[in-house]
Amino acid sequence: MKKNYEFRNVLKNGKKVSGEFLNVFILKNQLNYNFLGLAISTKIGNAVQRNKIKRYLRENYKNLEESIYKGYNLVFLVKKDFGEKELNYQNIKTDMKNIFSKAKLIDLM
Repeated sequence: MKKNYEFRNVLKNGKKVSGEFLNVFILKNQLNYNFLGLAISTKIGNAVQRNKIKRYLRENYKNLEESIYKGYNLVFLVKKDFGEKELNYQNIKTDMKNIFSKAKLIDLM
């Protein structure tokens, strides 16, 4: 997802699922694949740290993508309470798995 109106639609009409580090808004779409949107506040670190967190989010999503059910718009919002030290690859991976299992969107074999 790239357009502002796409983000607003998911944030307004989607179901919110919270984790320790992330909030995810989930909205069903009519397609057979998922759209991914990432939003990180400028209050978190500097640009280098924010881009690193986005890379972690994309990589974790890519690793879980095969087991996630298709047909959803997903917007990940990073909570502002944590710094770059707490938002490492492993913590984001654990949080993503917990969120997807809470939302019943993942088929963990």
